Amino acid sequence: MQVFKFGGASVKDAESIKNVAHIMANYKKDELLVVVSAMGKTTDRLSEVAQHYVDQTGQAFTYLEEVKAWHQDILAHLFHDPAHPIFDEIANCFVEVEWVLEEEPQDSYDYLYDQIVSTGEMVSSKILAAYAKHKGIPVKWVDARDYILTDNTYREAVVDWEKTEEKIRRDLPAVLDDFVIVTQGFIGSTSENFTTTLGREGSDYSAAIFASCLNAEDITIWKDVPGVLNADPKWFDHTELIPELSYTDAIELTYYGATVIHPKTIKPLQNKKIALNVRSFVNPAATGTFIRSTNQGLPVPSFIFKVNQVFVNIQPRDFSFIVEDNLSHIFNLFHSNRIKINMMHNSAISFCVAIDDTGKNIDTLLEELEKRYKVSVEKGLELITIRYFNQETIDRVLVNKQIIRELKDSYTCQLLVKKI
Repeated sequence: MQVFKFGGASVKDAESIKNVAHIMANYKKDELLVVVSAMGKTTDRLSEVAQHYVDQTGQAFTYLEEVKAWHQDILAHLFHDPAHPIFDEIANCFVEVEWVLEEEPQDSYDYLYDQIVSTGEMVSSKILAAYAKHKGIPVKWVDARDYILTDNTYREAVVDWEKTEEKIRRDLPAVLDDFVIVTQGFIGSTSENFTTTLGREGSDYSAAIFASCLNAEDITIWKDVPGVLNADPKWFDHTELIPELSYTDAIELTYYGATVIHPKTIKPLQNKKIALNVRSFVNPAATGTFIRSTNQGLPVPSFIFKVNQVFVNIQPRDFSFIVEDNLSHIFNLFHSNRIKINMMHNSAISFCVAIDDTGKNIDTLLEELEKRYKVSVEKGLELITIRYFNQETIDRVLVNKQIIRELKDSYTCQLLVKKI
């Protein structure tokens, strides 16, 4: 039994949907479950709808119409019969968003975000399932919200693994005997049947949940790159494919910000020793990267770059030790403002971090910190992480850069830098 996950880039237009269906056709005789993300930049566009709705700018319907028109154009290229039922199915999905927008916002932004943005996955999965069925693939569309059960932490929902596993194991194996299942990534539901989301890029995590609960042989994440590379091609002209990775290195790379795999994806697979393949939907015949339990280290140094970093230095106003109750208070503030720490260092009387510049919640965090601590801030920095570093790799990334903070252990070097 296999699980495939196709991200937004792999279903971004009509030709991409056709390509995914072609890949699925090669495996239609196997037990296969397909997890699909929203098309292209749909999540970003629907996020704008949610923001305009909450801010009551009067533009929410305008932005939604653009999303609807784009999906209708894709449908027109895939299905030449305008009477095909998929047209009404997709229209009905967007009607549900319109019902939300017609009322003045009463609920929290996070709740409303999940109800609106989750439509992207519902629409893309319905379109892919309908087209695959149209091409003769025995497909069953499944609503992931019936199976991935969560708490009500909207936008970052926590999965109830016991209930999720019970429902998936009870219902889906029998379906897989006769059909290829197509379902959604990124979304789940509460016990009250309200839609939740699992965090940005959570479709990888969804695929891992299904794979773990079904005891899949392996899972394949289809990307627009050949596999896991040792650096992002937008930063380096010459990158190298890593043919094999250990779970440990994969977790480390995602922790430090590698975007090819979602950070929460690896652990449920490691627990069940389910191999993870990262392959190219552009060249499906290529082998890509194989992630499994192995003691083998990375064959080449790997580089991770994060821009728009904010360096925050925190000191108690009374010069008390930072490591007493202060650290607990500080971490709680970061958690409550949903800010991830990318790099941290503490001394006896100071604690400093590098974080993404995410806008309003950074300002809120700083206001709360300044009530109790002396805080200094520097913005516009870059964080470079090198896994399996040496001095040559460090020198390579420091051209025209000044080091603000440097951290090293046996395998990893982090450099917070600014341009000079």
